[in-house]
Amino acid sequence: MKKLLLATALGALGAPVVAQDAVTLQLKWVTQAQFAGYYVALDQGFYGEENLDVTILPGGPDIAPTQVIAGGGADVVVDWMPSALAAREAGVPLVNIAQPFQASGMQLTCWADSGIAAPADFANHTLGVWFSGNEYPFLSWMSQLGLQTDGKDADGVEVLKQGFNVDPLIQRQADCISTMTYNEYWQVIDAGVTPEELVNFKYEDQGVATLEDGLYVLEESLADPAFVDRMARFVRASMRGWQWAEENPEEAAQIVLDNDETGAQTIEHQTRMMGEVAKLIGDSTGALDPAAYERTVATLMAGGSAPVINAVPEGAWTTAVTDVALAAQ
Repeated sequence: MKKLLLATALGALGAPVVAQDAVTLQLKWVTQAQFAGYYVALDQGFYGEENLDVTILPGGPDIAPTQVIAGGGADVVVDWMPSALAAREAGVPLVNIAQPFQASGMQLTCWADSGIAAPADFANHTLGVWFSGNEYPFLSWMSQLGLQTDGKDADGVEVLKQGFNVDPLIQRQADCISTMTYNEYWQVIDAGVTPEELVNFKYEDQGVATLEDGLYVLEESLADPAFVDRMARFVRASMRGWQWAEENPEEAAQIVLDNDETGAQTIEHQTRMMGEVAKLIGDSTGALDPAAYERTVATLMAGGSAPVINAVPEGAWTTAVTDVALAAQ
C-alpha cells in the first residue's frame, strides 16, 4: 500500500502542468453590464477552456485605456473607435481586432420644454458633453450642423464639460446632456423624470454614429503569431460570454454585480442595462463591419476646419484575429 501511495504521489508530481496564457484586459469604464460578456466568460470558465488566464481591469474617470496599453499595462483594451483613431494619429498605434458592439448607444437627452425639437434647434442652448475622448463624435456632429462650440448664440452652443452623472440636466444647468441608451438615460428616469418630459437624439438616427466598445491592441504585438493566436482564443471566448449574457440577462447582471468591488451597482439597473446592451450587440460575431468602419472614419473627418482625424487611417483594423477565432468555431 505504501509503495502504491508513493508511486501515485510521484506520478502526480511528475505530471506535466500546462501554464495558461495570461491576458490582461483594460475596460473603458467601471464594472457594469456594458462589459458583461467579459465577466461572464471569466465566470463561466470560457477563458479557461481556451487555456487563458484573464485579468479584467475596471476603468474609471481617471483611466485612459490608450495610455494604459501604451504603457504596457494591458494586452488588449475596450475603447471607442473615435478615441482609438485619434490616439493612432497622435502616435499610439492601436489596431481594432474585434468589434462586439454593432451599434452606438450614444445620444443627447434634452428637456422637451427647452424648445429643442430637432438638431437645428440646438443653437443658443447649453449641451453637456463627456470629454476624455468621448467628445469626438459630438464635435464632429456640431461641425456638420454648422454650429460653433464656443458659446451660446444663433450660430453656436455652449458646451458644458459634463461629469459622468446626470446632474446638469436634473439641475437645469444644461438643456441637453450626453447619455447612453443603456445607462445615463435610465438614471434620468430613475430621478423621477418621465419619458414624455424628454426628447432623445440618438447618434445612430442622426447619421453620425461611430463604433463603440471595440477591442484594440498595439500594432507591433500583431507581428507575433503566438499573440494573434492568444487574442483569437480571447475573442472567441469573449463572444461566447456575450452570447450567454444575451440569453441569460439576469444571471449575467448578477455576475457583473459579483465583480463590482465598489458596491455602487444594483441588480435592477444592471439587468436593465444588460437588456439595452444586448440590442447594440445583436447577432455580432465579433468581426468588424468594414462599412461601419468607413462610416466612422467619414464622420470623424467631416469636421470642416477641425476634423477629429486629419487623414484616412491605414492599418487601423485587421481581420487576422477574428478570422482565426471564427474558423475554429
